[in-house]
Amino acid sequence: MQLVIERSELLRTLGHVTSVVERRNTIPVLANVLLRAEGDKIELKGTDLEREVVESAPADVGQAGAITVSAHMLHDIVRKLTDGAQVSLELEGEEQRIALSAGHSKFYLPMLPADEFPDMAAGEMPHRFEVPARDLKRLIEKSRFAISTEETRYYLNGIFLHEAETNGIPMLRAVATDGHRLAQVEIPLPEGASGMPGVIVPRKTVHELQRLMEDSEANVEIALSAAKIQFSTGTVVMTSKLIDGTFPDYSRVIPQGNDKLMQVSKQAFATAVDRVSTVSTDRGRAVKLSLDGGKLNLSVFNPDGGSAQEEVDIDYDSEALDIGFNAKYLLDIASQLESDTARFLLADPGSPTTVKDGADESALYVLMPMRV
Repeated sequence: MQLVIERSELLRTLGHVTSVVERRNTIPVLANVLLRAEGDKIELKGTDLEREVVESAPADVGQAGAITVSAHMLHDIVRKLTDGAQVSLELEGEEQRIALSAGHSKFYLPMLPADEFPDMAAGEMPHRFEVPARDLKRLIEKSRFAISTEETRYYLNGIFLHEAETNGIPMLRAVATDGHRLAQVEIPLPEGASGMPGVIVPRKTVHELQRLMEDSEANVEIALSAAKIQFSTGTVVMTSKLIDGTFPDYSRVIPQGNDKLMQVSKQAFATAVDRVSTVSTDRGRAVKLSLDGGKLNLSVFNPDGGSAQEEVDIDYDSEALDIGFNAKYLLDIASQLESDTARFLLADPGSPTTVKDGADESALYVLMPMRV
């Protein structure tokens, strides 16, 4: 194998691929990145056996070939090279090592055979459809904050992506919950997605996907089976195992009869919650919301840190109500709202509350109350 590639192209590609490579591995080849040169490009692949990222970059290939080399060491070397440098990679057959040179710098790195590298992308993925990158980003960004980190309830450690129906219209819906809060976001069902199985996309895959799509405005092709899912955009392809479990019937926790509507300025509400929760030494402590007429009184009482309260104007015409919520959860939900108005649908101090965006019916959030 012999090729020359521009340093920034190699660094960008390595940055994406090495993100899924664990620094410590009991299987030596999993600490490596696979380099495959052919035609006018080089393809790089990294994996942790749960997810795999493949990306290609343009290169001047003198001799085709494939090898594996330490992923993080290669990334660190390329990162420290001079910007704009031309990087030469050449296999030295007798030594079984790869020579990397750029300007006056030269490195020799040990390698392992390419045929030892696992391939996660193999296997049939019968369901294929395309989603605009902005829509997929929206599904992820507005739901991922509610993913559970509790490993014992592993089936909540991801986003439930599935086909659903709203007012008779087929939708692609993303749902995440940790038992204390729930996020549900949906977009019209893409062509080709009809009949897809409901799948749970793992938390790490969700975060990695969001990073890979940061600068992308193109369509993302999604292919999936009951066990794996694959996302392709531009020159990047990520394949991931799915969580093997059953997502709970989340519709049972979404309130249907909440008849007390509070409308409030999102910014004024979030700022007030953030201010009064300052006196709490533990962000998990409840903020008490006291609704009465056109006023909302927010208060926090901390036996060790004092107390705080603030009043905010609201639109509310039901009977007076006192209810408590986790301050961090309130702020997380407020940060997802796009319009200036937050709509709270409440029932009583012990029942879950629904929060909606004043101008967006495609997303809703459910929050369990706390005792105050």
